[in-house]
Amino acid sequence: MARHDAGPFRKIAVIDIGKTNAKLALVDLTGKREIAVLSMPNNVLAAPPYPHFDIERLWRFILASLSELYAAHGFDAISITTHGATLAVLDRDGHLALPVIDYEFEYPPAITDAYGLIRPPFDETGSPRLPGGLNAGAQLHYQQTCFPDDFARIAAIVPYPQYWARRLTGVVASETTSLGTHTDLWDPNKRRFSSLVEKCGWRHLMPEIKPPFAILGPVLPEIAARANLPADLPVFCGIHDSNASLLPYILSGKPPFSVVSTGTWVICMAVGGKRTALCEQRDTLINVNALGDPVPSGRFMGGRAFSQLAGKGESPIRPADRNQVLAEQIMYLPSLPHGSGPFPDKIGRWSGDPSVLSDGGRLFAVSLYLGMMTATSLQLIGADGPTMVEGPFAANPAYLEMLASMTGRPVCAGGSGLTGTSLGAACLAMQRGSKLDLTPVVQDFAPDPALDGYWREWLVRVEA
Repeated sequence: MARHDAGPFRKIAVIDIGKTNAKLALVDLTGKREIAVLSMPNNVLAAPPYPHFDIERLWRFILASLSELYAAHGFDAISITTHGATLAVLDRDGHLALPVIDYEFEYPPAITDAYGLIRPPFDETGSPRLPGGLNAGAQLHYQQTCFPDDFARIAAIVPYPQYWARRLTGVVASETTSLGTHTDLWDPNKRRFSSLVEKCGWRHLMPEIKPPFAILGPVLPEIAARANLPADLPVFCGIHDSNASLLPYILSGKPPFSVVSTGTWVICMAVGGKRTALCEQRDTLINVNALGDPVPSGRFMGGRAFSQLAGKGESPIRPADRNQVLAEQIMYLPSLPHGSGPFPDKIGRWSGDPSVLSDGGRLFAVSLYLGMMTATSLQLIGADGPTMVEGPFAANPAYLEMLASMTGRPVCAGGSGLTGTSLGAACLAMQRGSKLDLTPVVQDFAPDPALDGYWREWLVRVEA
């Protein structure tokens, strides 16, 4: 039997394209550990026709990394996960008809206003109106309006994970975790394309939808030869990165629980939580999980805020730093960056004088701010039960402590020892019906009266 029809798979090479960094992680599913990781910065090219991702540099990195990891360790399959809000538009030969646009690019006001008149309502898509191209439908509208000749050459519109799967296998497909991530293109409750797709004439450009667990095929012969890979090496369809973080808990957990995926974006997802009406104006939305089910979610650009506010983020936090921040109630008020998150209309600023803080004190104050922002997003989406934190913030005790104090619920910090995206994407290779035991370690933070007073004062100052 050919390898791409076989299983089980033990070692999975995960292509993980984040907004800030791209990496190739080799995951051992049996031991739930990363055997090796290679990474590089994910650059945006500020060049015509608009800011776009350096796709060919990423492709060279992917092929070189696959070759290096296979030579050193071998692996059984390739899986893919990427950031959301990104589409690739392909011509009939499978090449890019237009560059892959950076979702942070701001369109001319006239284009933005015109899109606002045609996008579907929140109650259809669960997708709030977001800046720039964070609604991927806005990207397509901009390209169709400003580059009509190039747009006319498009034969397929594919989500970002499936673009890389297409380059590896030659198979064109689509998938709902990426389609259902604030794109305006998907109706999560009816599990079909939104009215925008029909209205703009894009339906015939949308490939067949495959589940993220599907094997699209083996790597193309020329890819196998170039990267010294087996000719029958299977490639999975792929998954949106926040939903990759969620997947292991869906496979192993019992609702209610919530998952917080941290990175450039902090994405909060509530499974089996309290019924609550989502607020479009506060960056809550509906995501679609790997099983196709809608998931109430909230988000803010926490990793970006940390990098801009924390200074020397590795500085130790001394007891004196902690005491000073809490006693003087030096705190950061939302939001940074402006325009997204639970307080999109607020302009970020310090309350109190941050110049009196050491590097450790500043790190502590910023960590508390991010914990309070996360707790606010969780409250807005009706989260209940334990909170699972994945990604870089899972190693930040001050952040976890504030999150536990403000929510009043247990906090679990990345119990698998893996970043959620790597493990989740690797889980696509698990056999149907398999169960994953993450055995997360609950961080038992007792309520701290000092933190309780701090976050209550923060809420007062935010409202003022």
